[in-house]
Amino acid sequence: MKLVVGLGNPGKEYENTRHNVGFSILDIYNSDLPYSEKFNGLIASLFINNEKILFFKPLTYMNNSGEAIIKVVNYYNISIEDILIIRDDLDLPTGYYKIKYDSSSGGHNGIKSIINHLGSQKFWQLKIGISSAKGDVKDYVLGKFSKKDQELLKNVYKDATKIIDSFIINGPEKTMALYNKKRDA
Repeated sequence: MKLVVGLGNPGKEYENTRHNVGFSILDIYNSDLPYSEKFNGLIASLFINNEKILFFKPLTYMNNSGEAIIKVVNYYNISIEDILIIRDDLDLPTGYYKIKYDSSSGGHNGIKSIINHLGSQKFWQLKIGISSAKGDVKDYVLGKFSKKDQELLKNVYKDATKIIDSFIINGPEKTMALYNKKRDA
C-alpha cells in the first residue's frame, strides 16, 4: 500500500496559492476520483496493479499536516518509505521540481510537522518550485501565481502526474532516476 499526500490549506481563499500546489496536483491527478472526509482530511483510494493506493489532502492547515497524516499511516499500517508528499519549495525556481528521500524540512512548516509526527524523515518528497519569497514569506506562499508562473506550472503539473504514476508502478528509486533531471524553465 502506498500513500500519496498533497499538502495545502483548506478553504476557497487558499485555492491556487503557491502553498497549495500539492492539493492542485492531486486535484488534477484524481479529477474523477471521489474523496471522503476522514482522518481530518480528504481521502480517496484506487487499486493499481492490485495494490491499494491512498490519496490524502490534510484539512489541518499546513503547519499541522502531520497530525492528520499520522492517523492515516497508523490506521492503514503504512510503511513510511511508501509515502510520497507533494509540496511547494521556496528553494527551487518556479517550473522546476525535485524528488528527494530522507530529506529535511528545509524550513517548510508542513514537512516539519510531518517529520515530528512520523518520528522520521525517511519518506519521499516531490518538491515543486515556487521560487524564493519576495518580502514576507507567509504573504508570498499564500499568494497567487503570476500568469507567467501559471504557464510554467502547466508542464510541472503534467510531469507530476507522470511522477505519481511512476512512483506507484515503477517504485521511487526508478522514478527519481527518471525525473530528477534539470529542466528548462
